[in-house]
Amino acid sequence: MSLKPWREIARPHKDVLEGTFKQSEFAADITQVANGTATDEYQDAEKFFSRTFITEGMRLLLISVAQRLAGHGGDPVIQLQTAFGGGKTHTLLAVYHLASRTVGTEKLHGIPPVLDEAGIQSLPHAKVAVIDGIKLSPSQPRKYSGTTVNTLWGELAFQLLGDEGFRMVADSDADGTSPGKEVLTDLIRKAAPCVILIDELVAFIRQLELGKQYKAGTFDSNISFVQALTEALKAVPNAILLASLPESELEVGGTMGQRALNSLEKYFARVESVWKPVGTEEAFEIVRRRLFETPGERAEVEGISRQFSDFYRNNAEKFPVETQSNEYFERLCRSYPIHPEIFDRLYEDWSTLEKFQRTRGVLQYMAIVIHRLWNSDNKDALIMPGSVPLEDSNVRNKSIHYLPQGWEPVIEREVDGTRSAPHDIDGHHTLFGGVQAARRTARTIFLGSAPSTTDQMIRGVQVERILLGTVQPGQTIGVFEDVLKRLRDRLHYLYSDKDRYWLDTKPNLRREMESRKQNISERDELLPMLKTRVTQVFGRNHQFGGVHVFTPSVDVPDDYGTGPRLVVLPTNAAYSRSETNQAFTAAEEILRNRGDQPRQKQNRLIFLAPDYDVVSRLKEQARIFLAWKSIVTDIENGNLNQDLSHLNQAKRNRDGAEQSLSQLVRETYKWLIAPVEEFVKGKPVLNWEVVSVSPTAPSLIQAIEERLREEEWMIYEWSPIHLRNILNQWYLKGDAKDVGALKVWQDCCHYLYLPRLVNDSVFRNAINQGVETEDFFAFASGKEGDGYLGFTFGRGSIATLDESSLLIDREAAVAYRESTAQPPQPTPDPGGMGGEPGGSTTPAGGSGSTVTPSPTPGSTGGTGTPAPTATKKQFYGTISLDPVKAKMDFATIIDEVVQQFTAKLGVNVKISVEIEATSRDGFDESMQRTVKENCNVLRFNSAEFEEES
Repeated sequence: MSLKPWREIARPHKDVLEGTFKQSEFAADITQVANGTATDEYQDAEKFFSRTFITEGMRLLLISVAQRLAGHGGDPVIQLQTAFGGGKTHTLLAVYHLASRTVGTEKLHGIPPVLDEAGIQSLPHAKVAVIDGIKLSPSQPRKYSGTTVNTLWGELAFQLLGDEGFRMVADSDADGTSPGKEVLTDLIRKAAPCVILIDELVAFIRQLELGKQYKAGTFDSNISFVQALTEALKAVPNAILLASLPESELEVGGTMGQRALNSLEKYFARVESVWKPVGTEEAFEIVRRRLFETPGERAEVEGISRQFSDFYRNNAEKFPVETQSNEYFERLCRSYPIHPEIFDRLYEDWSTLEKFQRTRGVLQYMAIVIHRLWNSDNKDALIMPGSVPLEDSNVRNKSIHYLPQGWEPVIEREVDGTRSAPHDIDGHHTLFGGVQAARRTARTIFLGSAPSTTDQMIRGVQVERILLGTVQPGQTIGVFEDVLKRLRDRLHYLYSDKDRYWLDTKPNLRREMESRKQNISERDELLPMLKTRVTQVFGRNHQFGGVHVFTPSVDVPDDYGTGPRLVVLPTNAAYSRSETNQAFTAAEEILRNRGDQPRQKQNRLIFLAPDYDVVSRLKEQARIFLAWKSIVTDIENGNLNQDLSHLNQAKRNRDGAEQSLSQLVRETYKWLIAPVEEFVKGKPVLNWEVVSVSPTAPSLIQAIEERLREEEWMIYEWSPIHLRNILNQWYLKGDAKDVGALKVWQDCCHYLYLPRLVNDSVFRNAINQGVETEDFFAFASGKEGDGYLGFTFGRGSIATLDESSLLIDREAAVAYRESTAQPPQPTPDPGGMGGEPGGSTTPAGGSGSTVTPSPTPGSTGGTGTPAPTATKKQFYGTISLDPVKAKMDFATIIDEVVQQFTAKLGVNVKISVEIEATSRDGFDESMQRTVKENCNVLRFNSAEFEEES
């Protein structure tokens, strides 16, 4: 079944439909009815009861009134005391029409069942006196055809029996004293059956100052009259008094009002029966009957309600627990076409406002809302909190009428209207705009949180209730959850605490954050923080020789290393698919140069570039995180005067911004770039190969390594056939029969047209696998004259690679083995480490037959070096450094001396540092402690202070 709009099922009353209703019409006036000047819906008994829903409290009261008038018992005095707008006056009108009707009770809608329950076949007509405390004045007498009435008892007597009744209390009326219980009993007995309706009694009596005489009597004489009247009614079995007393401080008034209320409550309490006010569930029918001509056919109403109920049950974890019961389905049916959540918010939250009348306030508010929705062709299935059109000036003005000052700009900017942030969000995101997600969510938060105050321990609307007030069956709940986060991150007057959200007239800390965000220095704060964040993503468990984040070319080492180096480009070197690419320019600068010097080991570099389209979002999120972080710090240090709730909010925002930043780092740094060279017309031309890395992979560094392996940009395992092909293509051409093995490895690190091996182990493994058979090449530890030292071909494994090691062409190896074949002789293990058998002969360098790859003339290999007369296997050196320049000098020593050794495979280097310091005056305890602690941290083998020997 499709969701039909409410406007196609229900139909409002004509005055609501056309907007011709008056706000005052919802305020029942019992004096106007008594005088015959009220509107038809209140004046005519039939029309009144046709639009009146008889609540549980009204039903019990009418039963008591009917029984009393018929002389069958019932309560003589009934006090109506409830909150502002709770339906007191409407109940008095029901009693008035029942007692003074001019038609049979069978024509009064809802009355026959009441009389049946009361056990009354025929209800007698009764005289009715209406005392309205607001209409009467203590100092101004009323004149009725020559009779002047001063007091409440004079007014009561004249209304019940005219001049005859007034004469019974004339003396008391003239001097302002209470007529006493006996006189009042006689008066009421003569008028019986009769009904006395007193409304707003406190409003009259609070005007009487203590000790002061008025024409209407004194404060005490009026209180005595009330006491005598309540006692008199007990003596007349078919007379009844209904009096309304206020409950809210707004209606009570000042000190005199409270004194009057206290006195009246004391005397009413002796005989009165307290009336039950309107319940929230009953309010559904009261409002629906007054505002709607028909709510629709029962089958259609139940069909829509069932779809909502099923939707809530199918998504139970997203909605309040009460929506899962069948009772909620019944509530949906009873309140249709208005969603129960609107009633709950108005009756539970808005009714706490002093100026908001419960039933009357809901009627006035919903009449304006329904009129606007009808004329704007609203297509919602139910009128929900998210449907309330706060962009309409009448709806907005009625909303803020009940609220403190300051809400109008909040609504205009952050809730609803063409200039509001939710309207902008809906307009720029079709996913949200299609269902008005941002506006519906903001309206729901406003309706549920505007009446709250800062004094409340728990504020705001829970997410489940926000969803209840916004989402309709068939819509995606996740869209509204996403837009809620978007609103939280953008609105300046929206607060959140865990799963609760509320609006306030006081701006949240977002405006402070926005201000600080603009003042963050990109060079001094933003980029250093981003460098740290990006560095943290990689960790240490990887195959790279180093990961260099935002590192200048001079600081990226030019060495063979333990693996290739991953260079992470800064945010101003982003990759895009356009022809002009910042990433390629920045990467080529690092690739070709190390500072001012040309880079040699170019094939040891891989680049990771940020995405051009995401960089701006990354920087923005980084600024937001830094701003929230500084706010938290300032609040904790007392530099920013905010309460604990603001501190907690700032911490949540900081943590949320940090989480978003971490995610954006992954989304930004996803382009893996590898340099390659191809030969065009005999010259190498640089090209860039680019692939993306998944931002959702658990580990970025592992994802990069897997991608490099897939694309074969980094070789982890190398087949000897590929090594043989490289040898044949670049080295073993013409008369060349062998080439230095170390040179081939180093060339693979230098030149971009050669394979990029992870490390030298991959190269040595390929050689080992190759020499195990006679299919690829041979290996020799060195060469002396025409003879190969440590010749290995078709068996065994290679020795350590050094400058003397050679790779020999397969055919040349076969020929050499045949030429050197001789009767078996004892020979040492061919796997000796360097040198010829026995280690007694000094190995020579490579022969003159080795070559350099043709595209790179002038490069050096391990060949053509004359054999030294003796092999020097150790080096030891010492130097004294100026302590002032030691840091600079030590760096120079590392570059010029130590690196000569570390660049050579198979060389073990040990460096020891000896520090000696003496002081004529001795070292104080502070210095000794500091130096020892630093030495411990730096893991010195020994560090001691000694006395002078």
